Amino acid sequence: MELAAFIRSNEDVIVAEWEAFAQTYLPSAAHMDRSALRDHIIGLLRFIADDLGTSETERERSEKAKGQGPKEGGAQDSAAEAHAAIRFTGGFDTIEMISEFRALRASVIKLWRAGWSKSEAADILPELLRFNEAIDQVMSESLSRFTQRFTHSGSLFVGTLVHDFRGPLAAVHNSAQALLVRRKLDDEQVHLVSQIETSTSLINQLVSDLIDAIRIRLHEDIPIAPAPMDIEAAIQEAAKEVQAAHPDRTILIETSGDLEGEWDRARVGQVLSNLIGNAVLHGLKTSAIAVAAKGAGQEVILSVHNDGAIPPNAVATVFDPLPRGEDENQIQSEKSRLDLGLFVAKGIVTAHGGKITVTSSDEEGTTFTAHLPRKNGK
Repeated sequence: MELAAFIRSNEDVIVAEWEAFAQTYLPSAAHMDRSALRDHIIGLLRFIADDLGTSETERERSEKAKGQGPKEGGAQDSAAEAHAAIRFTGGFDTIEMISEFRALRASVIKLWRAGWSKSEAADILPELLRFNEAIDQVMSESLSRFTQRFTHSGSLFVGTLVHDFRGPLAAVHNSAQALLVRRKLDDEQVHLVSQIETSTSLINQLVSDLIDAIRIRLHEDIPIAPAPMDIEAAIQEAAKEVQAAHPDRTILIETSGDLEGEWDRARVGQVLSNLIGNAVLHGLKTSAIAVAAKGAGQEVILSVHNDGAIPPNAVATVFDPLPRGEDENQIQSEKSRLDLGLFVAKGIVTAHGGKITVTSSDEEGTTFTAHLPRKNGK
């Protein structure tokens, strides 16, 4: 019997075989009733059977193996995608998801092989190949949707958690400021309270970066409120802020041309603080940080330069929110920090309709360059 016809006429037997595997070997399936466990398996089998009965080109075959083939239901969620959503809600992990599809593949082939004759065994290879392609298609669809749900859920959880940090942090910071204003503390107490104030300010900045990073991860635009401003003032403020935290470092500023336009002042300041702070933390400790702004036609070009190079294999991922190490001539205590600043800076520049790039070499050092349109043309 042809495989497509076999699947259609043996749906219940195949599902029972697969169900027995799930209940025995998948921990997350143990608490599920029969209806929840079977959910869209019949739909998957029918899609596979229909797929086996249609012709395909080499290109279509390649696309299906990548999970990019046409799915049933047109623009609606396929059975594989709906199945992924239910499994995510049911607490399955990725390994269990993959195991389900391996079991479905094995169940169909095992039951089909039982009816082969010796003369038929040599003729089933093309059908097996098509069957495996169809399984790859539904598995890729399902895992893609499952991963999306997992990533989205994780980002929402972290975002909510981080957002809730702001209230307690504000209370600690405000209390420290109030104690300093009263001037009733001895020198040691002033020093300790000042440390509390400084540390809470740093944590609050990290919290803000985390919230912005999660917005970007969830494919949400960073909110901006453009208004007329002069970027030179924002540069001076950002440099002063970083200089206060790192009094031993030299920050040089150079500006030229018309630096006026419409941008979100707070967000542009955030970009500058992140880029200058990144240069201080990752640049050579003995070198100055050069900050420049140049008015050029319909945009303003910002650049931040430091001596020291980014490893060649890290340049392509420098805007990702991942840890980046340093060599022995750089800031050692920051080796494990998350580089959220660059990730967020890119998101802010993009929200303004601009772009940000980086160049780096041992000879020329590292330069981050942001192009900001005078008016948001996004």
